[in-house]
Amino acid sequence: MSRAETASVRSLARVLRRCLEEGRAVHVERLGTFRPLKDGGFAFETDSKPRVFLAYAAEDAPRVEPVYEHLERAGFAPWMDRRKLLPGQNWPRAIEGAIETADFFVACFSRHSVRKRGNFQGELRYALDCARLAPVDDVFLIPVRLDDCRLPAEIRKRWHYVDLFPSFEEGARKLVQIIRREMRRRAAA
Repeated sequence: MSRAETASVRSLARVLRRCLEEGRAVHVERLGTFRPLKDGGFAFETDSKPRVFLAYAAEDAPRVEPVYEHLERAGFAPWMDRRKLLPGQNWPRAIEGAIETADFFVACFSRHSVRKRGNFQGELRYALDCARLAPVDDVFLIPVRLDDCRLPAEIRKRWHYVDLFPSFEEGARKLVQIIRREMRRRAAA
C-alpha cells in the first residue's frame, strides 16, 4: 500500500471512529453498516442486498428511474449512474467497478438503446465479458425491454427477457422474482 493510500485509510478510520463515538451509524456502500454499541464498541452488519446494475440509454432515464425505485423497495441495492456517481469521480472506472461487483446486470433495451452508439453499448459489452467469468449456471445478465424494440440477435438467441410494458407492474414483479429466485439458488449451491 502506498503512503497516500495508508494516509487515506487512517483518515477514514478517524472519521469512522468519531462518528461511532458520537452515536451515529456509518454506512459504507457495498460493505455494510457500523453501528455504535452502548459499551463503547461497535457492531458491523454486512451489506448483503443483491447489487443490481441498471444499464440504459440516456434518453430512457425517466423510464428507468421507476425500475430503480421498484428494486430498492424490493430490498435490493440498485446502481444507476444518475443516482450513484459522485462529483469528481472517474465515471468510466466507477461504472466498470459497479458492473464488476454487481450480482446482476439489467440491460434496459429500447428503440433508443438498440440503435444508438455510446455508453449503453459499451456497458453491455463489458457486462458480457464479466458474464463469461461467472459460473455457467448463474443468472447475471437480465435483458428488459422498455418498449416494443427488437433485441440484438446476440441477446435474442441466448437470453430470455422481461417486458416492462404494457404493464410495468407485471414486468417489474417478474424482474424481482428472477433476482430473488437466483439469490436463493446461489445460497443453496
